[in-house]
Amino acid sequence: MSIVCKSAAEIEKMRRSGRIVRAVLDHLRTLVAPGVSTMDLERAAEQKMKELGAKPAFKGYYDYPCVLCTSVNEEIVHGIPSDKRVLKAGDIVSIDCGVVVDGYYGDSAITVPVDGSITPELKKLLDVTEAALYKGIEQARLGNTVGDVGAAVQEYVEANGFSVVREFVGHGIGTRLHEEPQVPNFGSRGHGPRLREGMVLAIEPMVNAGKPGTRVLDDKWTAVTVDGACSAHFEHCVAVTKEGPLILTQ
Repeated sequence: MSIVCKSAAEIEKMRRSGRIVRAVLDHLRTLVAPGVSTMDLERAAEQKMKELGAKPAFKGYYDYPCVLCTSVNEEIVHGIPSDKRVLKAGDIVSIDCGVVVDGYYGDSAITVPVDGSITPELKKLLDVTEAALYKGIEQARLGNTVGDVGAAVQEYVEANGFSVVREFVGHGIGTRLHEEPQVPNFGSRGHGPRLREGMVLAIEPMVNAGKPGTRVLDDKWTAVTVDGACSAHFEHCVAVTKEGPLILTQ
């Protein structure tokens, strides 16, 4: 599978889908509170997508049942929304959302504290994961490599005492949700595919408070930390341009 570089017009279309993803996530962030279920967030997201004229990217993708992935505490990614999963004070919830507009995909994730009372360690986990995303984005420049992006994320995360997940990675994105290249959150500078103008990358650090090990639950989707430590996840879609990295999902 070859890497598809997008034209300026295609990047503009992806910016539209990116803005809608961001609008949905901004709306959901205001709803996160103790007593709210992850299915409440799912219903709100589906409604918001309809209002904004976007189709969900995740629902039906490899038979995935929902428009969101909602991953709470030790869940890393791909948590399935449920009426039974009720958020409580002190939890963190990763909300991963994708849409398709006029055939072009947008994909973004945030991790939100359920109220103000998360532990200082969890607050640090969220802050470091989000900052690591921007360290990776900073490397999404012409002539750099995918390894430069991953190394920047990994170095920052590990310097702060956390670990990066190996089994799940970022990806190219465009007229398909997942395109080449894969974008790991670890790596060696100067290695991997070279970044060219028009490449669009979904960069998405998944960072564990404990060890990097993961396993997938019996539902075949939800990935959790092996040691039960909490995990955070942030994601943006970023176009590689002559002017530098262009974030499409903000």
